[in-house]
Amino acid sequence: MGYDETLYLKILRDTWGYSDFRGIQRDIIRSIAEGKDTLGLMPTGGGKSLTFQVPALAMEGVCIVITPLIALMKDQVENLRRRQVLAAAIYSGMSRQEIVKTLENCVLGNTKILYVSPERIGSELFQTKLAHIKVSFITIDEAHCISQWGYDFRPSYLHIADIRRLKPDAPILALTATATKDVIDDIQEQLEFKERNVFRMSFERKNLAYVVRTSDNKQQQLVHILNSINGSAIVYVRSRKLTKEICELLLNNNISATFYHAGLEHSTKDERQKKWHNDEVRVMVATNAFGMGIDKPNIRWIFHYNLPKSIESFYQEIGRAGRDGAPADTFLFYSLADIIQLRQFANSSGQNDVNNLKLERMQQYAESSVCRRRILLNYFGEERDCDCGNCDVCQHPPRRFDG
Repeated sequence: MGYDETLYLKILRDTWGYSDFRGIQRDIIRSIAEGKDTLGLMPTGGGKSLTFQVPALAMEGVCIVITPLIALMKDQVENLRRRQVLAAAIYSGMSRQEIVKTLENCVLGNTKILYVSPERIGSELFQTKLAHIKVSFITIDEAHCISQWGYDFRPSYLHIADIRRLKPDAPILALTATATKDVIDDIQEQLEFKERNVFRMSFERKNLAYVVRTSDNKQQQLVHILNSINGSAIVYVRSRKLTKEICELLLNNNISATFYHAGLEHSTKDERQKKWHNDEVRVMVATNAFGMGIDKPNIRWIFHYNLPKSIESFYQEIGRAGRDGAPADTFLFYSLADIIQLRQFANSSGQNDVNNLKLERMQQYAESSVCRRRILLNYFGEERDCDCGNCDVCQHPPRRFDG
């Protein structure tokens, strides 16, 4: 069909109310509309969803969106239906009858966008029905999950190449917010791109401030800072046990808080996320199970109570702050105990060389006397020749880690 600027802008205006595309959205949309395998690198808040939702409405057939985020699926399907877009989702927990009905609607042309969890695409039922569905293109969200060089590799993503063979004429749109050069190359190889084709947006988030605090009394620092500021916050911790402990600490200091981890009941997770999202609760204390796909624009503060295991996961998590474009702050609490614990974990995980390709870079970030924004951008292949003026290193002499 090709790219018709007038048609695509009309869909954007009529369905979403935006007058024009921003950043690299137009380039990605044009590429997929022309039938090219496409990899889009866009930071959190960069408008990834529109790069597949708009062409899905313009092109004939069903756009299949593969994402590991069930909460995101449900949220986006609900939002799209409110905009009169024919959207549906298939995920774990649905009955066979519900799945068959959803897929039959796709066969009959009654769906434009179908969200699918990666675990579902390997099933015989899905692949049998897929043979009868006209597919416009296939979108892979969180595409770094297909790469063993990435920080969040998921074996279920390897089934995506099977879909390519069932639908060889459907182009692939791979999207991610975090990818190094090795991961960028690996994504295209794993997804069997017909030719390399990458569009990237700068990873720079100018409204974010970066601060590292070295301390052996993290609890006291966290309480002091949260009592000194206002606004919605996330506190990331390493373990499920810590989510409850830190939440109780905050509540005991009259700070509105709740906690979240993967072991909670779905209804409990939904209830807590909703209260925090609606600003009924100010602080969410959580493991890294929380955050992917959340759409809360006014998060003002991100705290890492423990050192993250990689720059990628750190960047992904701090990227949830300030999505409304207003200033937001990120705090990393750092101590020698973090390094000892993470090294023990890396050495016991069976991938100690890679985990140690990543922990050292995270340690360098925490201990550096160089502009922190420059370190982050350099990690993702962006060179900057000037300091940001918006991190603790640029604004003050850094507090050295004395071991």
